[in-house]
Amino acid sequence: MIAPQFLRFLVAGGIAAGANFGSRFVFSIFFAYGVAVFFAYLVGMLIAFLLMRGHVFNASQGPLAPQVTKFVGVNLLAVLQTLAISLLLARWALPSVGIQDHAEALGHLVGVVVPVVTSYFGHKFLTFR
Repeated sequence: MIAPQFLRFLVAGGIAAGANFGSRFVFSIFFAYGVAVFFAYLVGMLIAFLLMRGHVFNASQGPLAPQVTKFVGVNLLAVLQTLAISLLLARWALPSVGIQDHAEALGHLVGVVVPVVTSYFGHKFLTFR
């Protein structure tokens, strides 16, 4: 069974991802694509932080600045983890066992899923403790 807090974490992350994706279209009205993607990413991070602080980890009484700093740090580690896992699987591990077709897609899928778990624990035990 999935713990209620982890389920809330998944929902908050999904909402934040949707805000990231959707806001890019609005930003694209005013900015070039790359700039719009960057601003949309910031929107997604802000939404994720607010939802996780207030509804997932109930940490809204804690000091804001350290939480923001730790939140950004955990997310930077998650991006690096996604990149490392995706590249390792797509370029080395999957081809070494004979998986050539869709190796990049499979590697990226695992690379995206693994940090969901590690980010949850990072935010639970570091960011919002």
